[in-house]
Amino acid sequence: MATREDDEDDINPVTMILPDDQDDEKLFSTRQEGAPVEQLDQQHYVRSIDSTVVIRQLPSQGISFQLWPAATSLVNLLDHHRRDPTNSPLSSTLIGHRRPLNILELGSGTGLVGIAAAATLGANVTLTDLPHVIPNLQFNADANASVLTLNGGAVHVAPLSWGEADDVELIGRDFDLVLASDVVYHDHLYDPLLETLRLFLLDRQNDKGGGKVFVMAHLRRWKKESVFFKRARKLFQVEVLHVDNPCNGARVGVTVYRFAGKSQNLNA
Repeated sequence: MATREDDEDDINPVTMILPDDQDDEKLFSTRQEGAPVEQLDQQHYVRSIDSTVVIRQLPSQGISFQLWPAATSLVNLLDHHRRDPTNSPLSSTLIGHRRPLNILELGSGTGLVGIAAAATLGANVTLTDLPHVIPNLQFNADANASVLTLNGGAVHVAPLSWGEADDVELIGRDFDLVLASDVVYHDHLYDPLLETLRLFLLDRQNDKGGGKVFVMAHLRRWKKESVFFKRARKLFQVEVLHVDNPCNGARVGVTVYRFAGKSQNLNA
């Protein structure tokens, strides 16, 4: 019997951006008039704040410059949480924290998730990715400055290479929550990503959890991804917060996970 772990379907990220239940008049993709062919604007309407987040994509520049399906799923959960926090899959993670929240996003790509988190939660969000991605991240943060200001959110942009302790020290560790979407993709980055999560989430002296959590939206594609989750469970308690229904012919939907530090390091 096929399970979520057995699914090996390749998913086209471009064709899965728009959920089936969204209003086409308020959520759509367009090319800017007079812009290069490779530049695409995604307009994502967020109902809870009655605002539109505009994201520039540069598909010809690589996968970090495109919107992926898990990003939309996580934004929809943030939108739901703003509208109905007591019935939100994110309630156990977000309710009870200080305000404003300090949030870190890993592998931000175009920045949609972090920008939406800042706007819906009135949070201070730091978007991070590799140095060559930073200019487009900053562009998208600036493009949504008015939406952020209106809703009490703020976005900062910083380079961060996974597995690099020096990068973590430069950014600092004063975050209440770490977010990411569709970051489990290249298998050679599994260990660097886990090391970065360890540095941000776990106590530096004994690798015990310090109350910080990582929320990750992920669309399963290949069997090899089970390696990442097996390694992750040696360091973290991993639970499923939410699973989307499959769409656009996929056999599985986006899954949202919550990672929290264990009481002790089980890596031995």
